[in-house]
Amino acid sequence: MAEGTAEAPLENGGGGDSGAGALERGVAPIKPQYLTTKEQFHQFLEAKGQEKPCRETEVGDSAGNDLAEPEAKRIRLEDGQAEDGQTEEAAEPREQPQTQKRARGQNKGRPHVKPTHYDKNRLCPSLIQESAGKCFFGDRCRFLHDVGRYLETKPADLGPRCVLFETFGRCPYGVTCRFAGAHLGPEGQNLVQEELAARGAQPPPVRNGLDKALQQQLRKREVRFERAELALRRFSQGQPPGPTPAAAVPEGTAAEGAPRQDNCGAQQVPMGLGTSTPPSSPVRTCGPLTDEDVVRLRPCEKKPLDIRGKLYLAPLTTCGNLPFRRICKRFGADVTCGEMAVCTNLLQGQMSEWALLKRHQCEDIFGVQLEGAFPDTMTKCAELLSRTVEVDFVDINVGCPIDLVYKKGGGCALMNRSTKFQQIVRGMNQVLDVPLTVKIRTGVQERVNLAHRLLPELRDWGVALVTLHGRSREQRYTKLADWQYIEECVKAASPMPLFGNGDILSFEDANHAMQTGVAGIMIARGALLKPWLFTEIKEQRHWDISSSERLDILRDFTNYGLEHWGSDTQGVEKTRRFLLEWLSFLCRYVPVGLLERLPQRINERPPYYLGRDYLETLMASQKAADWIRISEMLLGPVPPNFVFLPKHKANAYK
Repeated sequence: MAEGTAEAPLENGGGGDSGAGALERGVAPIKPQYLTTKEQFHQFLEAKGQEKPCRETEVGDSAGNDLAEPEAKRIRLEDGQAEDGQTEEAAEPREQPQTQKRARGQNKGRPHVKPTHYDKNRLCPSLIQESAGKCFFGDRCRFLHDVGRYLETKPADLGPRCVLFETFGRCPYGVTCRFAGAHLGPEGQNLVQEELAARGAQPPPVRNGLDKALQQQLRKREVRFERAELALRRFSQGQPPGPTPAAAVPEGTAAEGAPRQDNCGAQQVPMGLGTSTPPSSPVRTCGPLTDEDVVRLRPCEKKPLDIRGKLYLAPLTTCGNLPFRRICKRFGADVTCGEMAVCTNLLQGQMSEWALLKRHQCEDIFGVQLEGAFPDTMTKCAELLSRTVEVDFVDINVGCPIDLVYKKGGGCALMNRSTKFQQIVRGMNQVLDVPLTVKIRTGVQERVNLAHRLLPELRDWGVALVTLHGRSREQRYTKLADWQYIEECVKAASPMPLFGNGDILSFEDANHAMQTGVAGIMIARGALLKPWLFTEIKEQRHWDISSSERLDILRDFTNYGLEHWGSDTQGVEKTRRFLLEWLSFLCRYVPVGLLERLPQRINERPPYYLGRDYLETLMASQKAADWIRISEMLLGPVPPNFVFLPKHKANAYK
């Protein structure tokens, strides 16, 4: 289908008004009594809601001529190069000829987001953690060892309650916690609630952490990947991929796909983690040797991934962190997936990359998404994850449009590299014990669709499920997702299940999507704009959520963030930055009670409006300064010289 604007209202979720007035051209239809101008909107916020502008001057003429689009949205898009994102201030047009203006997706000139002043007065971990003992570095340690001096420069507490102390019975950050008054005794000792601490220790709430021993082996390149190397050798020799014959399986890895039996008189050693070359003599087993001891599970024999009809939260870079996924799980998300992790960084043992694989205990169906461009790194990474993390599936990112990934041959570029793509899929499938899924776009170029040709091949290569985002790489977010093409791809993929993704912001959009025959829907930006969307879809209703309820959601997010990133100054500021990134999406939500027509559509820009109370108006602001003000309600004042610019720009409106 040609993706023009003529069918946009129907494509985005069920019908449109016949009279296409000014508000129908990509602007959310808000009731006239709530509309205002940009100047009056910001005056109202600066006055803290004490003075309300006269409504008669806000509405303007009947044609809506005063509803000027913010300057940042007027940037002309060239070749469809735009990324979805956030801010009114982030992309102010520069003084250049119009032909040179290019609305890129990222704010690449952002300020340095990792503050350095935290390191100046940080207390040594040996004084914080009771089990750490004496400082290993001694006089060479760059941290403070004087608790009194640390307390002199430590900022004031942010509140009387520590979420870690109340949840787990003990705060591991002790005196460095920004809520330390809640759990410090009269002599500065760290208090412990014994009963709660004992109950919170089992089971661990977060899994899939990186073991220190494994990290050292990865950094020293001592980890061996027998199965991956065997699969890669077979590819290089031109042998057809398939189940590994028993004679070709290196000793010690034969039983890796099934429950292992201990060798008689031999110590069981985890394979691949720095082991030496296995001996050539046969392995002695305790009992009969069966096929499952030597033959790897074929893809068809793996535990199936049965998520038909379930709501799938997309792997969202930056915003799809563990605290956000916990929020979405609470509102009804069925399937969650970690943020895109780069396989080369995982193989190097980078802690920041392994943090993307962490799984909370509430995530009952959880997968991780890998990005890579070459069969060797992707297959080795799959083998590594297969024996170190607990996941229900592994997803390959073949939809990332950003230049950094695309120019290296990853993401969308794999759709044009069928040989490499096939080797990656078959190699990963051969070493994984869990189903392998793939997320793709319609293609690379806007009018050259590739998905319908790739889907039958992916099915033959052993992929368990494919998610199709109904846009091309060039298109980014400048037009609506092509659900008519997704419907065609459902038939091409059959019997392999196909999930659809794109522009779902209401239960009507979800119902319209399911009518195309997809096995289920993946929700991405819709969850960022309103995480309660999962509840709306399951209950088939519009939720006119109040501003106080929305603030409670943000408060829960900050509590989850403090649990995940820590309650010291560094953890608080990391939580704040992720909260601000999310707020830059949340400001685009328009409350149900303010709309003239339901539902809100994802490509419709909210005009300036005054909400039903001050907080609702503040949450509608597109200025980063107002997002910071919201964060200060929850996390206290920002540090001196604090600067925030969101990661992405908002150029997704028609």
